[in-house]
Amino acid sequence: MHLYSKPRLEVCLSPALLHLFEVKDVVVVIIDIFRATSTIAAALDNGASYVLPVSSVAECIELGTIIDNSVTAGERDGKIVEGLKHGNSPLEYPTSFIQNRPLILTTTNGTKLLHMVDGAAEIIAGSFLNLDAVCNYLLKIGKNVLLGCAAWKDRYNLEDTLFAGAVVNKIGHAFNINCDSARAADHLYETSVRGGFLGVLKDSSHYRRLASFGLEKDMEYCTTPNLHPIVPILKNGKLIVYE
Repeated sequence: MHLYSKPRLEVCLSPALLHLFEVKDVVVVIIDIFRATSTIAAALDNGASYVLPVSSVAECIELGTIIDNSVTAGERDGKIVEGLKHGNSPLEYPTSFIQNRPLILTTTNGTKLLHMVDGAAEIIAGSFLNLDAVCNYLLKIGKNVLLGCAAWKDRYNLEDTLFAGAVVNKIGHAFNINCDSARAADHLYETSVRGGFLGVLKDSSHYRRLASFGLEKDMEYCTTPNLHPIVPILKNGKLIVYE
């Protein structure tokens, strides 16, 4: 196959850079490792009926009064928001709790980015927890791809870029890559993989921020590959399991 007959793969390192990329008719992978997309993968794999991502706390609370048996959850700056019942930890959503229940979720970074990519061909959620499932889906669908890092309040972060690099490294051969942010992410992955994802990320600002809240177990969980081998895909405003 000639290089330019392959679909395109790019990496957007921050929502603040999203305007530089084309999202129409592109498969966008939303990446928020610590912790929104990790929580989404865990909740859906553990039996949540769907995840409803919302941009504001007020909307989350209101929908919780309307949708039967729902769980309202989310965070701002890493902490559970007053008025919501649960936080943004994948460990909070075992099957015994979340099965057959809708999860209404709002977060500082991940759900914000998800609402910014209207017009995409598909929107899916990526994390280390479903790394191989995401890669296999992107190979199968064969469309242009944008790996969108949620970052931290528009500032670059290490963990989302590391995941993007893992995807580029695994499936980049099947895509046309003319994107230096994708190359940089791949280089980060290559230099990090031997020491393990968590070992590298312990020196990141977001790890330190969340560790100050006692969330080390969350981050260990979020950096474990393929614990939840599903693809969360957005359909009619709800994230469900791709089948």
